[in-house]
Amino acid sequence: MRITVFGANGRTGRLLTGQALAAGHEVAAVTRQPDSFPLHHDRLEVVGADVLDPAAVDTAVAGRDAVLSTLGVPAGKEPISTYSRGVANIVAAMERHRVRRLTVVSSSGVDPHPYSDGGFLFNRLLLPYVTRVAGKTLYHDMRRMESLIQSTDLDWTIVRPSGLYHLPSVTDYTVVQGHADGRFTARADLAASMLALLDDHRYVRTTIGVITTADNPTLLEWIRREALATS
Repeated sequence: MRITVFGANGRTGRLLTGQALAAGHEVAAVTRQPDSFPLHHDRLEVVGADVLDPAAVDTAVAGRDAVLSTLGVPAGKEPISTYSRGVANIVAAMERHRVRRLTVVSSSGVDPHPYSDGGFLFNRLLLPYVTRVAGKTLYHDMRRMESLIQSTDLDWTIVRPSGLYHLPSVTDYTVVQGHADGRFTARADLAASMLALLDDHRYVRTTIGVITTADNPTLLEWIRREALATS
C-alpha cells in the first residue's frame, strides 16, 4: 500500500516507518525535520512538513491508500492543540482526496482506569497525577482529537497504548476493543499493531487498546527509563 506516516520522526514513528518498509509498503514519512530522519529506502519519501500546515498536509495525503498518525508532543501546563488541529488537517485532506483508512495513536490516559496489577502507588497516586495534573492539557486535546475523528465517516481506528517503553523487537502483544488491562506498551508492538490494522477490518470505527504482556519493566524502571527521559 501507499501510506503516509505523520509523526514519523518520533520513536514510534521511526519504528512504524521501518516496519512498513520491511512489509513492502511505499511510505511517505512526514516530519518537520527531514534532514534528521535516519531511514533511507527506495520506497521511502521523507516529506518536510508541519501537520499544522493544511497545504503541506494536503500534499502529503494526496494519492495515498492510508494515513497513520503517531503524532506526539510533550506534556506541559500550557494549552496543547497539536493533536486536534493536526488531525483536523489530516481529516480534511483525506476527505478531499477520498482516502478512507485512518489509524491514529491516542493514549489510555484519555480514559484512565485502575489496573489489576497497578497497586496502590500506580492506581491511586501516579495515574491520577499524570492524567489530571501533569498531562491535563495533553489529554484534553487528545479527547478533542478523538471526538473529531469519531464524527467523520472515514474508516478510522483509534489506538490507545499504555505507558510506552523500548523493546528491541515485536512481541506477542494483546489487542482488545476498548480498555486494555495492562500498564505498558512496547513501541515496537504499538507500531506493529498499527501496521496490522491496514489488513484487519475488525476494528474499523472503533477504539482499541494495545498492551505488551512480556518483558514489561517495573514501575521504577519505567519511570527512570521513560518518564524521566529527556528525549
